[in-house]
Amino acid sequence: MDTKKIFSERIRELRQKSAVSQMQLANALGLTQNAIGMMERGHRGTTIDKLVLLAEYFHVSTDYLLGVTDDPTWRGAQPEEES
Repeated sequence: MDTKKIFSERIRELRQKSAVSQMQLANALGLTQNAIGMMERGHRGTTIDKLVLLAEYFHVSTDYLLGVTDDPTWRGAQPEEES
């Protein structure tokens, strides 16, 4: 499995489906447009912090972004159950 390729493809697909420009995504993540473009071309990875921000931004799981699963379901922070 080529995680970098899957990651880059999924970022690009999610961004395009959301009708968000590279610049808009870059601003939301505190990155440059060039950094987003490099991610989408598979020339750059990201930090764990930015990976989490990407997952939250697109409402998908980090496992989906990394190609661990094909299920994009994002569960977000779940409230703890009272005992």
